[in-house]
Amino acid sequence: MAYVGISGYNYPNWRGVFYPAKLPARAWLAHASGIFNSIELNGTFYSLKSPAVFRRWAEETPDPFVFAVKGSRFITHNLKLGRAETALANFYASGVLALGSKTGPFLWQLPPLLRFDAERTRRFLELLPRDSGQAEALARLHDRAPPGGVLVDAPATVRFRHAFEVRHPSWVTEELYALLREHAAALVVADTADRFPNVEVDTTDFMYVRLHGSKQLYVSGYDDVELDGWAKRVRTWLATGRDVHVYFDNDARVHAPFDAQRLMERIRRGQEGKDRRG
Repeated sequence: MAYVGISGYNYPNWRGVFYPAKLPARAWLAHASGIFNSIELNGTFYSLKSPAVFRRWAEETPDPFVFAVKGSRFITHNLKLGRAETALANFYASGVLALGSKTGPFLWQLPPLLRFDAERTRRFLELLPRDSGQAEALARLHDRAPPGGVLVDAPATVRFRHAFEVRHPSWVTEELYALLREHAAALVVADTADRFPNVEVDTTDFMYVRLHGSKQLYVSGYDDVELDGWAKRVRTWLATGRDVHVYFDNDARVHAPFDAQRLMERIRRGQEGKDRRG
């Protein structure tokens, strides 16, 4: 399955460009999820949400639909993956479980100055829940009860997947790839205008791609030739039996939603052509 969407959806500067000018902000998610089959939740990176927020996200999106969930920056940037069990418990207790069957991969974006440490990475990978049952057990270890409450019971049994976006060159090593394969986690293929590593390595049964802009980080759009190339890569990954998640993060000038639609159309045309050829 190919999941193509946008990294975040709550962008006021998209009003009148991607979102109709008179569409209220509360309807933006419904509008975007009517076009894309997946959206990457960025707000979960900046703060813990509440069960009510996650339930609303699940209720306002169609079936089938999945959310990729960006892990807390407190875990990745403050703790730098170390001593993370309680922070992970708080994260999973914050309402994540309410997504149920709409739970897609969890994205762990690492800070640019964080160097690879094999043992720390191994310990973190071992803490990550592999399904909603493990996440329930982890969530019960939470040490805080925010005003919005906590949720430690999942409405559905769901497999959990994890992907890592690395931003320091020391992570480009076979030792990391072996750890990711051991724990069935993905290495994000990240296009960052050559600012951070862009590595394509197969480590599990799905691929996770973040397209931040090939010329200017978060700013530049993708031309037809570039999108043709990405569509070809997606079709190649699909042919190996892998799910593929692609999220456009070049949001500053509202390229992301339109580039995502253009990529979706290319993937669809390619798959239809393959079906006709038998």
